[in-house]
Amino acid sequence: MRKAQALLGSAVFLVLAPGVVTGIVPWLISRWHLQAPLFGVPVTRALGVLLIVLGIPVLLESFIRFALDGLGTPAPILPTRNLVIRGSYRYVRNPMYLAAEAIVLGQGIFFGNWSVIVYGLIVWLVAYVFVLLYEEPTLRKSFGVEYDAYCASVPRWMPRLPAR
Repeated sequence: MRKAQALLGSAVFLVLAPGVVTGIVPWLISRWHLQAPLFGVPVTRALGVLLIVLGIPVLLESFIRFALDGLGTPAPILPTRNLVIRGSYRYVRNPMYLAAEAIVLGQGIFFGNWSVIVYGLIVWLVAYVFVLLYEEPTLRKSFGVEYDAYCASVPRWMPRLPAR
């Protein structure tokens, strides 16, 4: 797959998957209507905005990285040819899921909507199970020793600075 095709495929998948998970569904739940701040503390809204603002660029960078470095897409039907280990993937193995989670939870916190927060927790659980049961075994089969070395040096969920 050429880079241009990979970028187009990643853009389409971005709209179809994270676009729905992080945008459409939270909107359907909340209609983006402000409720009382969580725990009656207005500053929680700032935390929600921070999560959204941090999540969006990581999500976009992850998708671009799949196309440019991986020469593929995040979609299982058009996988990457190369293991993606640069950019945010240097700090955590699943930045795309973490970014999507930050965006969803950020909306729940900002809008003071517990239903969106519960939805965000369900999204995290589904991603966690998907990673363990499908994604990691598939990557291990596709990239073997290279993926094992990556797993040994980069954590699955908690970002950390890479070893020098």
